[in-house]
Formats: sequence, C-alpha cells, structure tokens
Amino acid sequence: MLRGIWLIEIIFRNKHEAEELFQHAIRIQNYTEGETTILHNEGQYIVRMYPEQCSGRSIEEVKRTFSAFLMESKCDSWFRKIMAEKFYYQDSEEQQQILEIIHSILEGQREDLSTFLHRVDIHEQLRSAIDRLVHDDISFSYDAFIKFRLKPLLDDMTKYVELSIDEYKMEQEYQMFIQTLRDFIKDRESKLPTIHLYLGEEVRFFNQHFEELSRMDLTAMIDRRLLINHPVYVDSVTIAPLLSIAPQEICLYSESEEQPLVRTIKNIFEERLEILHISEFNMRKQHACKNISEPS
Repeated sequence: MLRGIWLIEIIFRNKHEAEELFQHAIRIQNYTEGETTILHNEGQYIVRMYPEQCSGRSIEEVKRTFSAFLMESKCDSWFRKIMAEKFYYQDSEEQQQILEIIHSILEGQREDLSTFLHRVDIHEQLRSAIDRLVHDDISFSYDAFIKFRLKPLLDDMTKYVELSIDEYKMEQEYQMFIQTLRDFIKDRESKLPTIHLYLGEEVRFFNQHFEELSRMDLTAMIDRRLLINHPVYVDSVTIAPLLSIAPQEICLYSESEEQPLVRTIKNIFEERLEILHISEFNMRKQHACKNISEPS
C-alpha cells in the first residue's frame, strides 16, 4: 500500500518489456498516467498500477489488462524464443512461417495437426495463472511469474512449436519436390497435346479425342526415372503418367478442387491445368465426339 492507496507492482529486469506494458496500459487500455507509472530503481523497472485511483478501476480490470498485454504483445515472442533456443530456428522469416502454422492450429484451421496435441487455451491459462497470483497490494517479479507460474503453458507451447516445425520442414520438402517436377516437364516434349483426367471412383485418362487410355498404355509411357528418383512422392497411377506424357493442356474433372491430388497436380502443372466439375465430363465428351463424327 502506498499512502493509503492499493497498488499492484510488477517488477521487470528488461526495460523494453516494462515500457511495453506501460504503453499497452496507456494506449490500448486507456489508463491515465495517474493510474499507472513506470519507475527505474537499481537495475529494475517497475510498473505500478493503482486499481482504485482516478477512474476507480477494479482489481479485475488490472488482471484483464495484464492478461491482454501478455496475449497481444508477448505470446508470439515466447513462440519465437522457443524456436530459437530449443530448436535453433533463428531466421526471422522461417520463424514467421512456423508461427503462421502455429496460429492455424490454435485457431482450429488444421485439424490434421491438432489431433496430435491436446487443445491449448492460452488465454484461459494466462487468466488462471494471473488470478492465482494477482490481488490487492501485491508486488511481484515479471520474470519469476513467466518462469514458474507459466511453466505448464510454456511446455504446451513448446509442443506446438515442435509439431509446427515438423510441418514446416515437410512443406519445404514438398515445395522442393514440386519444383523438381516442374523442372522435369519444363523442356520435356509432349507425347499428347491434351489429357482429359477423370477423377471419379477410379482415375481414368482420355486423349484429346476422349479416347480412353488403358492402364497398359499409361504404364508403357511412364518414364522410369520418376519412380526411381522419387519413389515415395510420385504415384504411378496418376502423377507419373501425367509427368511422362507432359501434355500442354490438362482438363481435370473432379468433385472438389480441395482434394490433395488435385492440389498437387495444380501445383505442378500450373497454367496448363483447367479444373472442371466432374458433371461436365460427359457433356464435353459428347460434344467432342459429335464434332469428330460430323463431316467437314
């Protein structure tokens, strides 16, 4: 207590972090300089908040201010620190890409990855830790709070970083693989000008006249180097025949553009690819056959 006024005092070793909290309170939470101050004392930087001074803020408002500061200003810094210190990812661009994967998991956009982790509610864990510590007329060390009170949260965050780094590495390998295949078809002579690729219950190939290519025909066209050099990534049913034929145009018929196989073909062939709904296949085939049968 300071002259009869209840206060909360947060002690920092790092001047920048102390100033971050002070500025957050002023600019984001609309504190006045009568409600919060920052002091320098013997190598320590002290942010004081007066819950009932001036506008009569409650202790709960101070807790929310501190929680919001940690969520908005510090969480990404903690993730980056874990990347650098535990996994040696120090390049800021790489960190940003990994951070984007982390946020996509936290926001529920990557169910394929979130199944490997128990769900972490960062806001709730911060709020709970602050509730257990912060009360009227308390002085505490910010660094000790992070190190001890938030250790369970930081351990969970480390798991998210580890999984996201694994996903990042896989994505990098995938991009390198895609670029290798783009290079493969770049100067390759086309064996057929157009391929109509039907992705229904089974994968079916048709030439420019909608004449179906048998599996034997496709197997005979496959460049064996693809299967030798990329045995894990290049499937012999779809990707290998397409790469070996290297058509100038691919008309792909599918129920959804979001199928992984469709995305892979799109990434490799880019502007050579036209994606159509599977329902258009018969109409196009009938139209092509009619044109062929009509005398010129």
